[in-house]
Amino acid sequence: MPTPTTWQKSSLSGNGDGTECIELAVQDGAVLLRESDDPGIIVTTTPAKLRAFILGVKAGEFDHLVDA
Repeated sequence: MPTPTTWQKSSLSGNGDGTECIELAVQDGAVLLRESDDPGIIVTTTPAKLRAFILGVKAGEFDHLVDA
């Protein structure tokens, strides 16, 4: 029997009901991403690619996408 996927979301997610956020999980060494309000669509990536993206976010490379 497969182990259920445990999803994690940020404590800083948008609204009070937590539906405005991205959730992450790890399964078989892959990182899974989904939106809380549409959990049926899952994007799979590697830990290295997610790390590069997070470093870009921390460096402000994507600020123009949320400052609209």
